[in-house]
Amino acid sequence: MGRSGDLPRGLVDKYRVGPDSWPDDTGCPILHVDMDAFFASVELREHPELRERPVVVAGNGPRAVVLAANYPARVFGVRSAMPAARARRLCPQAVFLPPHRHKYEQVSRSVFAAMRELTPLVQPLSLDEAFLDVSGALRRLRLRPAEIGAELRRRVAAEHDLTCSVGVAPTKFVAKLASGLAKPDGMLVVPRTEVLAFLHPLPVSALWGVGARTAERLLAVGLERVGDVAATPLPRLRRTLGVAVAEHLHALANGHDDRGVEPDVAEKSIGAEETFDVDVADRGAVRRELLRLSERTAASLRGRGLRGRTVSIKVRFGDFTTITRSRTLPVATDVTQEIYRTACQLLDEQTPPGAVRLIGVRVEQLGEGAAEQLTLDAPERGWRDADQAADAARNRFGTAAVRPASLIRPRE
Repeated sequence: MGRSGDLPRGLVDKYRVGPDSWPDDTGCPILHVDMDAFFASVELREHPELRERPVVVAGNGPRAVVLAANYPARVFGVRSAMPAARARRLCPQAVFLPPHRHKYEQVSRSVFAAMRELTPLVQPLSLDEAFLDVSGALRRLRLRPAEIGAELRRRVAAEHDLTCSVGVAPTKFVAKLASGLAKPDGMLVVPRTEVLAFLHPLPVSALWGVGARTAERLLAVGLERVGDVAATPLPRLRRTLGVAVAEHLHALANGHDDRGVEPDVAEKSIGAEETFDVDVADRGAVRRELLRLSERTAASLRGRGLRGRTVSIKVRFGDFTTITRSRTLPVATDVTQEIYRTACQLLDEQTPPGAVRLIGVRVEQLGEGAAEQLTLDAPERGWRDADQAADAARNRFGTAAVRPASLIRPRE
């Protein structure tokens, strides 16, 4: 969506919460909370001397992508998911920092815990953003929706030295738009009575589901703003976009969004994947990467109290041909070695030879951890005990504290 340069003057300021401005939040129970440049901001806590400089979080390989960029870097056009090589060309003076995912997960868990202290109705979207429904918390906390948003922002700043942006609105769609326009470190309230006044000046790209191609089709028929879509008769919109897309966008453009906050949305799968810096033909090297990814996946399962029955691998070859293979286990697991062993079997038995560009591991058919099925010849201490001991060590000393020997580089 276009930033302030593509918006009518004063649109954002009208809804921004400030010392002397507090828009009416009556009937606005939905909050969208989005951490500001999350990965980069977490890294900058340990490098405060870099706060005013462009900072990019990315890997070092030639195929690495940008995971996060702080706002000074974004001025130069650096964005998440951009190839790191392009980011270096756009902003050669930027400081590039390596990612530390365990730090981001730790902060994310704490921030979400703070959200759930305010309301149990929290729907995480990723490590750094979530929807909250505070309708049931208003009477209990004796706070208005925007006051709850302000309290959460205060806690995040005080406890983590980080900032977040908050959108407060009657619906999820409008709340998410509002938080994006509040960035960085701001809060917007869109009153229920002014939803259309807020939406209609926005570019059509603001509508959820409008990508570059759909935006081109809308612009080609003279529909530039959300208000243009709202005013277009549905039959004409259906001829342009098809029935389902037209009805979806027409409803959003007119302020209709019946989706509720779903705090108990079950995760369907958990996994990890890696793109190699150069294509890898050595199957031993691919198996070592499978071990690393299996370890990450299993740790994520255990951290969420989940186990899964189906293990799948994703393989992308040098010519970009991509295949997936899967196998369902007799008993659900969260054990690294069981996931790794199954992944290797899939690689060896069901994957053709060839140089590999990307490899991934995923566990599906998830459920909460259940009692373990025991066998008569099982040792008193098994791989799960080893995993749990490794988890405890990593939580205390960092992710590199315990690793399989085959993943330790010679120089280490």
